[in-house]
Amino acid sequence: MAGNPAVSDVVAALPLPALAIDTSEQIIAINDAAQKLLTLPALGRHFITALRQPAVVEAVERCLGTGKSANAQFLSRENATDTTYDVAVRSVPPADVALVTFTDITHVAAAGQMRRDFVANVSHELRTPLTALTGFIETLQGPARDDPAARDRFLDIMMKEAGRMNRLVGDLLSLSRVEADERVRPTAQIDLMVILNTVVRNIAPLATEAHIDLNADLPESPIILEGDADQLTQVFTNLIENAIKYGGRDKAVHIDVIESDHDTALRAPSVRVCVRDEGPGIAAVHLPRLTERFYRADSHRSRVLGGTGLGLAIVKHILNRHRGRLKVTSQIGQGSEFTVVLPQSLSGGG
Repeated sequence: MAGNPAVSDVVAALPLPALAIDTSEQIIAINDAAQKLLTLPALGRHFITALRQPAVVEAVERCLGTGKSANAQFLSRENATDTTYDVAVRSVPPADVALVTFTDITHVAAAGQMRRDFVANVSHELRTPLTALTGFIETLQGPARDDPAARDRFLDIMMKEAGRMNRLVGDLLSLSRVEADERVRPTAQIDLMVILNTVVRNIAPLATEAHIDLNADLPESPIILEGDADQLTQVFTNLIENAIKYGGRDKAVHIDVIESDHDTALRAPSVRVCVRDEGPGIAAVHLPRLTERFYRADSHRSRVLGGTGLGLAIVKHILNRHRGRLKVTSQIGQGSEFTVVLPQSLSGGG
């Protein structure tokens, strides 16, 4: 290997992709990880032909010219996935070289983008009802001040918009709590049938009001699991409410429970709770994204029905805590089925 043997040994020993560049601007040492990242043969070549990206080239030139540290970002595409690296360029005086290391910060960049998207979505969701409330208040203070009919109509709309904001804040708090608890496995012994019967009983008036037949085929014998009763109640309430809201008037919602000695998804004994509606169905393009925060397959209809776009995200995090799965199948015109898969024990399985 060309260059200073000591530098080559140090570069080879580094766990990160790394290379060294001397004052002649040639790469005099490179480890296997960096060689794999750059793909083309780099040892002995001018660093510009290997690194190529302007921000990285500028950082190296600055370090070689001034001896001061510099940083830049290097973008790569690996296995059809965009990857972002933080490139640190540091001068090594005794060897008179610039040491270049690459740190994968893709997850950090993704998390930052998620935070920005989350703030933008929350702002958008709150701005709409706030704008409506402001407009109605101004109208009530002005043109509709002495119009009792308009006042009553506007106050009714304002109450609905305030309720929408209240649901959004409640769901945000709930999402925050379930995310905080996601890595803490529940240890309480619960009877899944007690939870499901309670949810069905509590939600029956909503089904009656919507002219929906609620067909719950539930076993009479207990099904004991390790779980958080309140969180699982939230899961099934959300899924059954959604089926009622989006299933359509004068239809039916079916709830079935299936026990399995060996579930292929969990590789362990499991219980499946299937909630199926007879609604218009969901296009296949939407299915992979249903559990994303604020994602709606039908944005207008969801808002009209009071949805916040957070319910299925909450369901996903609760099921993650229980080492469970959520499976969604749907065909246009044939309804949708949401299946919760729960392990019978959290001490094993996937």
